[in-house]
Amino acid sequence: MFLQGDRCNHGDPHWHSYVLALPCAPPVAFRAGKFSSRSSSVRCDFAHSLLQGYFDGELSGRRAAEFERHLRHCAHCATELVDLDLLRDRLQLAQLYEPATAALRRKINAPLHAIAPTTAVLRPLVWHWLAAAAALLFVATLLWRVGHGLRGDDYQAELAGEIVDAHVRSLQPGQMNGISSNDERVVAGWLEGRARFAVPVRNFTNDGFALQGGRVDVIEGHAVAVLVYERNGRPINVFIWPTRERDSPPRTGSWQSFRWVDWRKGKKEFCAVSDVDLADLEHLHQLINSSA
Repeated sequence: MFLQGDRCNHGDPHWHSYVLALPCAPPVAFRAGKFSSRSSSVRCDFAHSLLQGYFDGELSGRRAAEFERHLRHCAHCATELVDLDLLRDRLQLAQLYEPATAALRRKINAPLHAIAPTTAVLRPLVWHWLAAAAALLFVATLLWRVGHGLRGDDYQAELAGEIVDAHVRSLQPGQMNGISSNDERVVAGWLEGRARFAVPVRNFTNDGFALQGGRVDVIEGHAVAVLVYERNGRPINVFIWPTRERDSPPRTGSWQSFRWVDWRKGKKEFCAVSDVDLADLEHLHQLINSSA
C-alpha cells in the first residue's frame, strides 16, 4: 500500500493535508535527467485530462473528489503523481541559476565602452537594467505560455466533463425540454429566439444523422444551443455557443463511456457528445463543418 505524502502546502480545499491510500505504484527510475516509470505506457483518460490539474490544485471540488476516487484503483495515475512529486523536489533542489562571471561581464561591456566612451559610466548600469528587463520578459512569457497551456488543458477537460453531464441529463425521462422537429427552419427559429444567436441547423438524414430537434441548455452559467441528432438509434447532442476564438481543428476525448469532438468554426464553438463510435462523431463534425 502506497501512502501519498502530506500536501499541506496546497491551499485548495480538496487537498486538506490528508493522506490518500493509493494502489501500489511501480518503482520510479531517474534516467538521463528525466523521470521514467516502469509501469505500462498506456495512459488512462484521467491521467491525460485531470492529473496535472489535481497536482497543481486547480480542479474544482467535484473533479478533485472524482479523481481521488479514481486514484484508489489506478496504479498508473498513482505512479504519475509520484513522478510529479519527485520531479518538483528535484527542481527545487537543483541549482538552475548561475550568475555571470566578472570576465563575462567585462567581455559584454567592452564593446559598449568602445562604441560610446562618453557614456562609459552610465552604460554598464543601463546594460544591467536592460538585461534584467529582457530576462524578466523572457521568463514571464515562458511561464505564461506553459501556464496557459496547462490551464487550457485542464479547462477543456472540465468543460468536456460538464457537457457530458448535460448530455447524460438529457437522456433521463422528462428532461428533453425543447422542440421536436426535423425541419431545419423550425428548429433554427426556435433556438435563435432563446439562445439569442444564429444557430446553423442542418438535417443530415441522407448521411445517417437524422435531426430530431433542439433545446437550450446551460453550461458554465451560460445558455447554449443544442442540436439533437440520431445515429443508429443512439442520440447525439451537439452543443453550440458563440466564441471570439479563431477556428480550430477538432479535438477528441472520452469521459466514462461517452466520447466527444470539439471544434471552432465561424466564431462558434461546437461540441458533439454521444456513446456512438468516435468515427461517427468525426463524420458528423465534417458534415457540420462543411455546412456551417
